[in-house]
Amino acid sequence: MKKAIITGISGQDGSYLAEFLLEKGYAVWGILRRHSQPEYQSNRLEEAGIYGHPSLHLVYGDITDFSSLCHLVKDVQPDEIYNLAAQSHVKISFDQPVFTTKADGEGVLNVLEAARLGCPTARIYQAGSSEMFGNECDADGYRRETTRMVPVSPYGCAKLYGYNLAKVYRSSYDMFVSNGILFNHESPRRGLNFVTNKVVVGCINIARGKQATLALGNLDASRDWGHAKDYVRAMWMMLQHDEPDDFVCATGEAHSVRDLCEEVFSELDMDYRDFVIVDPKFFRPTELHDLKGDSSKIREVLGWEPEYTFRQMIEEMVKARL
Repeated sequence: MKKAIITGISGQDGSYLAEFLLEKGYAVWGILRRHSQPEYQSNRLEEAGIYGHPSLHLVYGDITDFSSLCHLVKDVQPDEIYNLAAQSHVKISFDQPVFTTKADGEGVLNVLEAARLGCPTARIYQAGSSEMFGNECDADGYRRETTRMVPVSPYGCAKLYGYNLAKVYRSSYDMFVSNGILFNHESPRRGLNFVTNKVVVGCINIARGKQATLALGNLDASRDWGHAKDYVRAMWMMLQHDEPDDFVCATGEAHSVRDLCEEVFSELDMDYRDFVIVDPKFFRPTELHDLKGDSSKIREVLGWEPEYTFRQMIEEMVKARL
């Protein structure tokens, strides 16, 4: 039985990844940050139907707490480590830049160093982000592994630091560390402060008469949105490869927030233009206008293909909330 550690197991990606690994017969250790309301620590795991699974072991810890990581890695001796824990909201990273840097930057260093000292043979997945590119792109409008990275948010900067640390540990200590450069990925388990589920819940509330309008920021910003289920499968595939590497994971299609609104509201036979208003308070200090990824490498090298389309993802999110 393979053993895996997942940091950030209570998040969207962590819950899907735990579900995926348990189905493959892994024993999974998940790190939980203590919350004053413990029900919020495990609600996604309960939703996935894996809370209480005999091969799922939940322990308290934090990637900013080096000692807790060292003890866990030394005790478990994992085959694989998936570092998904982060302050993952870009807008909030402007409000909490110091915490974001500690969690998303220094936290990566803690995970890598704990593995180097306690279990250097473990294969490690580091969660990168398309936000590391900033507004840089190649001449065809796509971002790929070779595209210049110039982040425009504290979140993007911290993620880029972690990305480069992973490469340093890989080359300096001969450790198996792979970076996943994941573009936006959503699901019914996405937090309500992210625009996709914010639009879904807002639309349903309007349809039920619970609110009159939905306030959003830049409707013209576009993103390459995929489904989290497809992307956690890609994480696992990266660690089954013969050698560590860096991979862009994306659908290759971009949709604007306006497109998102149109798709969601049409699911309930409504016109978003009657209800959506633009509120400047939701604009970022520095805006990323268009994000679109070229995932040719992971498709050719690992054989990964997304199973969900943008429309299928939206349909699932709406049905789950209804």
